[in-house]
Parts: sequence; C-alpha cells; structure tokens
Amino acid sequence: MIRVLTVSDVVEPELYPRFDHDRFQSVDLVLACGDLPPEYLSFLAGMIPAPLYYVRGNHDIRYDSKRPVGCMDIHARLVRFRGLTLLGLSGSHWYNGGPNQYTEGQMRRIVRRLRPAIWFNRGIDLVITHSPPRHIHDAEDPCHRGFECFRWLIQKYAPAYFVHGHIHCQFTDPGDRISVINHTRVINSYGHYLFEIDAGPASTEARQG
Repeated sequence: MIRVLTVSDVVEPELYPRFDHDRFQSVDLVLACGDLPPEYLSFLAGMIPAPLYYVRGNHDIRYDSKRPVGCMDIHARLVRFRGLTLLGLSGSHWYNGGPNQYTEGQMRRIVRRLRPAIWFNRGIDLVITHSPPRHIHDAEDPCHRGFECFRWLIQKYAPAYFVHGHIHCQFTDPGDRISVINHTRVINSYGHYLFEIDAGPASTEARQG
C-alpha cells in the first residue's frame, strides 16, 4: 500500500506552520500540483520522509530563482516509484502570455513527445498536472479551461489516477473531488488530499485520509 499526499493552490494550516505529525508522517509520496510557494514545498520535503514530486502552476514565478529544496520537478518527465510510473505536466491554458502557460497545440506537442517514453515504460499509472482535463472539473474562462490533450491521455493510456490543481473548490464530501472517467479517477487536489494506492495498478483504491 502506498499512502499519497497531494497538495495544490493554497497553504493549509495543518501542513504549515502547524504540521500534524500524527496524520502525515506515514505518507509514502507527496505530489504537488502547482501554485504553491517554494518554501512550502521545501518545508513539506523536510517534514515528511518521502519523495516530493511537483509540477508548476501558472502563478509559480519564483521557482527559477528559488527552487524547492529536496523536491523534484517532473514536468514532461516520467519517474518510477515503487513499481508505479508517474508523469507530470505543468502549467495552465494560455490566457495572458505569462509563465507556465500553454496553448492547446503547445501542450499537445509536449504530450506527443512523451509517447515513446510512455511506450517504453508500458504505460502510466498516475498523472499530476496543474490544469484539469477539458470538461472535467474545469471552467469556461480562458485561464481555467482544461486541456483536450489531457482527455486524450486518459482515453489512450487509462492511468489509474489523474491528479490536478488550479480549480479552487471547497469540498464537504471528499468524494466530490473525484470524477471517474472510464477506469481513471480524476482528483481535484485543491488544498490537500490523502489517498492510498494498492500495490498493483489494476487494483487501486482511493480513500480519504
């Protein structure tokens, strides 16, 4: 069993500065989905004895000058963790020409260039992005519109999980974060979310922590 903590968009008091050791020390993997201060990620990497992989959001403008310590940027990369293949994709849909913004065509080309690596790794088990897929948790304004090529990625490779940020929502029921598309659980990581992955991708199960 792999216990996963995902974070995005807002700094939450139970993680910083009042870190809840009892709740989060057993985490095996931390995934950050963007729009977070680099100091926050550095703090989490220091407090939780687990790898921290991140992608950048459209507001992450300080990462080039102040990279998160003890963390790994996995934008447009595949990484392996305890038998799982993870893929990261940064940024939002283009809306004003700022950093970490991509047109649909630009993001599609990034995804297309990853296809040989995905084939070599025999697929992907978990994707982390900042933006959501188009028509799944997204909005109609240019900034918060999801990417069509993310929908294609789900349909083509059927990852067990697709975790994104960017869409700010308050959830009274943890299940409201999750939409199931074919065999993929699409999770809005806003704030933070804890879930567990069984050893095999074919028998995954998400549970609120």
